[in-house]
Amino acid sequence: ARCFLPPMAKHKIGILGTGDVGRVLGAGFLAVGHEALIGSREPNSDKLKDWVKKTEGKGKTGSFADAATFGDLVVLACLGTAVEDVIKGAGGGDAFAGKVVLDATNPLKFSPTAPPSLFVGGDDSLGERVQRWLPKTKVVKAFNTVGNAHMVNPSFPGGDPDFFYAGGDDAAKATVRDLAKDLGWKSFVDLGDIVASRALEEMCIAWVRHGIVSGSWGHAFKMLRK
Repeated sequence: ARCFLPPMAKHKIGILGTGDVGRVLGAGFLAVGHEALIGSREPNSDKLKDWVKKTEGKGKTGSFADAATFGDLVVLACLGTAVEDVIKGAGGGDAFAGKVVLDATNPLKFSPTAPPSLFVGGDDSLGERVQRWLPKTKVVKAFNTVGNAHMVNPSFPGGDPDFFYAGGDDAAKATVRDLAKDLGWKSFVDLGDIVASRALEEMCIAWVRHGIVSGSWGHAFKMLRK
């Protein structure tokens, strides 16, 4: 089995998903010295060509399988409904073996007549499903409770937002925590093992509902202590 990289290492990061989350995180990783390759069904799309141009050519693109092979750490940044198909498209569990997988997805179900809800919850979560689909990896749920506009160098008048994360392996969580530090995060809340994805995915719903009610998306979570 491949060894997990120690904290503070520079990483080769494969990103599965071409939406705002994947492109924002990819650019952020590149800006602090990591390598990044975004995997897509259409690696030569105009959207990805524009992303590569904005990264001054540092960013790479390829297929889902290319991204899984490229990264010692792989980020899931696709729609929640597409996660299983994307994993299969990348080669399935063996393609991710020995890697840290950062799961930034949410199992959102959209309706034209109601606010978004979760298509899995209660006694299961998408984070747990990802870990079951990828039994040879260490999955860490993270980046799913903040908007993509604030994923890199988050700054709020009320103070530093908290980076909430969960996963079953302490070394993998340390890797993700240090990666978040590279992106400007300063305050961290470890919720325990991957089962805590249930809480993190519900936190996304709270974040979304506040955005709908307030009409603003410039908010993030902070846990206060005494």
